[in-house]
Parts: sequence; C-alpha cells; structure tokens
Amino acid sequence: MRTDDFWQLIDQARAGGGGEAGPVAARAVALLAERDPADIVGYAHHQQRVLAASYRVDLWGAAYLINGGASDDGFEYFRGWLMTQGRQVFARAVADPDSLAELPRIRAAALTGEEFESEEMLTVPWEAYRKATATDLPADRDPVQAPDLNDFWDFDDEAEARRRLPRLAALFVEPPEE
Repeated sequence: MRTDDFWQLIDQARAGGGGEAGPVAARAVALLAERDPADIVGYAHHQQRVLAASYRVDLWGAAYLINGGASDDGFEYFRGWLMTQGRQVFARAVADPDSLAELPRIRAAALTGEEFESEEMLTVPWEAYRKATATDLPADRDPVQAPDLNDFWDFDDEAEARRRLPRLAALFVEPPEE
C-alpha cells in the first residue's frame, strides 16, 4: 500500500463522520476489510511507519497539554485520534505540534476539557484482517522502530511549555475565561 492509498482510505472513512474518531475507525475497518488481505497487511505496516514518524517529543508535549496529561498509551491513542483528522492535519501537527492550536475542536477543548484519543484507530488493520479472513493479522517481519525520544522536557514546566508550544500553552496553561 502506498502512502496516498493509506490516507485516501482514511479520508473515505472520514466522509460524513462529523470528525468523531470512533465512527471513522469503524468505517476504516469496513473499507479495509473489503480489500485484499495483502492490502490490509500493507495498511498495517504503513500505520506503524506513520506512528513511528509521529513519535516526537514536542507532539507528546502537545498531547500532554491538550489532554491534561499523556501516558505512553495516552500518547499512542492521541496519535490514533490525530490519524482520524486526515493527512494534512496529521502532517502539519508532526512538523509543528503547536499548529494544533488552530483547530476549532482543540480551541474549544481549552474550555470544555474534551480529550482526544482513539485506541480504535490503532486496531483498524487487526480488526479488518480478522473480518476479511477470520484469522489474525500476520506478525510484521520488518517492524518499524520508533525513534529515540531526545530533548525530552518536563511537560508540567509551564515556562518550557510556553517556550516550545506558545499557542497551545496560551490555551491550556492558562485557559481562556468563558
């Protein structure tokens, strides 16, 4: 599966979903299950590459600010949610995590406390493969290694958050008044 095919499938799953992660993941499973099992394996491998590319300290810091904390699993689920937002939002957030402050739902979350996670999006290839073949997805023979996290910083350090993620810090370190 090519990069464009991966994101096209996610775009198809997003169509008409109102931006909610659960329905996007469910539609992605249904769409992917209709494909050849080799495509599902390709999707799984590409998803691992996308997750590895987004395993970045400043994106983790953004998830921490937005969700009021982010454990290892919480950061995985945040990136699952980020995948449901489509290629453009995902790529921009990886390149500039502070750009998430421009998303209306993120801005609203500063007041509502909404959290953004999608564990379901991370299980799409496994669910689709099982649905298509009634067997488990084969183990990846060439697993993608996540890069080492360098330049880790204390996400609770408000001054550091303001320096690294000024737009998100303006929303979540000192949330705006209603």
